[in-house]
Amino acid sequence: MRKRQQSQNEETSAVSQAPGNQRPNTCCFCWCCCCSCSWYVMQSICYHIRHSLTVRNEDRRDHAGRPLHTTKMESVQVIEECQNPTTEEILSWSQNFDKLMKTAAGRNLFREFLRTEYSEENLLFWLACEDLKNEQNKKVVEEKAMIIYEDYISILSPKEVSLDSRVREAINRNLLDPNPHMYEDAQLQIYTLMHRDSFPRFLNSQIYKSLVESTGSSTPET
Repeated sequence: MRKRQQSQNEETSAVSQAPGNQRPNTCCFCWCCCCSCSWYVMQSICYHIRHSLTVRNEDRRDHAGRPLHTTKMESVQVIEECQNPTTEEILSWSQNFDKLMKTAAGRNLFREFLRTEYSEENLLFWLACEDLKNEQNKKVVEEKAMIIYEDYISILSPKEVSLDSRVREAINRNLLDPNPHMYEDAQLQIYTLMHRDSFPRFLNSQIYKSLVESTGSSTPET
């Protein structure tokens, strides 16, 4: 028994002295002055430095606990720059979805709400279609059209939007010769979905109510 314990101790000592497993002899980061704690702290610091540029959305998860991946279009679609909305604009959003979607401030706020419902891809798809419609260069149109397809139309995409089969078939045909308006039917379908499904909940959300209250106005009736 003693020989076995002695042998185990010798093996442990040999492993700890191996060049690839040497740890610092002094402790700078651990209050308990334990060398093993210091080594793990340093490893943790190095790990976080290596992953400091990881896209924020990769850490988000959907309602089923699955990771949400950043799409190609979303990686370049930052929050739109805009001026602070006036009280009149904020209140007008409750009466008209079109007015909300026509202002950058309104879209930013609505996007924040959609993120809480794990349906941000609907607005991102709509924005990507708007961007495509303003493109004139044929080569760029083809590139953007394919990116939109891969990000929001493909059944393999984690951010696939909900479209009926008729619209999908039309998109597949248009991919043979992409044009700036090839996603208009799909865009309208998603716009209608956001208007009828998400917009009423947005008006009753704390996100919108807090903004209204900050203006000193009472929350509009919906």
